[in-house]
Amino acid sequence: MPTLRTVLSIPVSLVLLLAPAALQDASPHTVPAVAADAVLPLLVGDGGAPAAALLTRDAEGGRARLRYASAGRGISRADHFRAGSITKTFLATVVLQLAEEHRLSLSDTVERHLPGLLRGRGTDGRRITLRALLTHTSGLADFTEATGGVVPLTPLQAVRIACSLPPARPGRYSYSNTNYVLLGLVVGEVTGHSYAAETERRVIAPLGLTGTSFPGSRRSLPPPHGRAYAADGSDVTELDPRVAGAAGELVTTLADLDRFYAALLGGRLLPARRLREMLDTRAAHGAYGMGLKPVELPCGTTVWGHGGRISGSYVRSAATADGRRVLTFRVNTDAIADPRLDAALLAAEFCPRTR
Repeated sequence: MPTLRTVLSIPVSLVLLLAPAALQDASPHTVPAVAADAVLPLLVGDGGAPAAALLTRDAEGGRARLRYASAGRGISRADHFRAGSITKTFLATVVLQLAEEHRLSLSDTVERHLPGLLRGRGTDGRRITLRALLTHTSGLADFTEATGGVVPLTPLQAVRIACSLPPARPGRYSYSNTNYVLLGLVVGEVTGHSYAAETERRVIAPLGLTGTSFPGSRRSLPPPHGRAYAADGSDVTELDPRVAGAAGELVTTLADLDRFYAALLGGRLLPARRLREMLDTRAAHGAYGMGLKPVELPCGTTVWGHGGRISGSYVRSAATADGRRVLTFRVNTDAIADPRLDAALLAAEFCPRTR
């Protein structure tokens, strides 16, 4: 793997990936020949993470080829880690499966499934649909604005906090963890089982995602795992997942996330019309589908996936629209100090390269 010194020695005219703003000057169809493996060490250097790792999945001739790379110390390929908001893609998949089975409709109001729950400052569950929850256009405030994402809560406590906060404008995209906490409750009401149990039955078990689980209130990670650190350097490996609940509880591995997104976008979990619905960003004015977020790269390629951030973990999965190529990378801290590196790494992987 190229070293950080090697990457930085490339002439400035070629290292557009390391300064994403400069990509505007590149050809719309090509980027310099800098691989994602070469950008990865910058997440540890300029990005300030103790360690970083990526795993790519490429489907060729019906077989998947995997490529692993790491930087820094403290992360291994098989590690379990907290995936944060990537949980939302799993939950949205379950909701769309239930819609396909006619057990709910995306035009259903929250009131229909959770009567009397949504009442607050400008908030009325009789006017908010499941579609609005899925696309983050409900106007509901994000409960983590009050908790900072570090206070364990029951779902009902999270909703009550959200209802006490000033709402956003309904119909406008405004990312809110509260939306997916409510969807978790809806899945429970419709099926009689927790969202965790339904996701295990419908997604995790069928795909053989043996490293993926919903820990509930369990603070420890399953072995093997490394350490996780907050932005201030404190060790937060032990964490109560109820700080996020249905919006971000998931524990998983690099390989499982690559397999999940390949299966989802490859049409193995949803019929074609439901997958098209999931990828439709019109409700959120191009910003979000249903549990999937598009990222348009400087070369014109659009990839689909989700990011996840929870105390001690920052993760991103991205895939081509057909799921044939997937990249998941992670660092073992809350965030990347230079957020441009996120886009740089995706561009290095998914944009055609010149040599």
